[in-house]
Amino acid sequence: MEVDVLIDKITDCLIDTKTGEEVETEYRAREAAIRPKDYRGWKFNWGITEKNGYHIYELFLKGDDTVQGRISLKIDGGVADVEIVETAPHNYGHKGIYAGVGAHLFAIACQVSLDAGCDGVVAFTSKSDLVGYYMEKLNAVEIAPRRMVIFENAAQVLLDKYMRR
Repeated sequence: MEVDVLIDKITDCLIDTKTGEEVETEYRAREAAIRPKDYRGWKFNWGITEKNGYHIYELFLKGDDTVQGRISLKIDGGVADVEIVETAPHNYGHKGIYAGVGAHLFAIACQVSLDAGCDGVVAFTSKSDLVGYYMEKLNAVEIAPRRMVIFENAAQVLLDKYMRR
């Protein structure tokens, strides 16, 4: 599957677009299988990614169970391989409630990669018209047509921004 998410901003965390305030976040791997009602209104069928062996991680505001975005990935070949990335419908585009969701989701992939001993390296396949965009916004490198990798140095930038410990 091709990744199709716009990175609105590289922020220090999520930013409330109405107030400009930074909000604290947390993420979790889904433990229960995702059901169609869990992704009603979203662009992707998140049930397919689980059937393909990918794990779904969800981004939340700290202390709030409203999903702000999702990413599916699996450790494969020494990298975190991403299949789907999507901001929640209430965060789409310029009218989204929070800015920074897309980049934060990639930071989650970098953290999962790092925790798995893969040095934070993340691979994904980009829609053709977004290759240059991901090169600019995420410092991803195109290693084959539309196949992108976020290597260690670029991963560290995302980790420093979003994964505060």
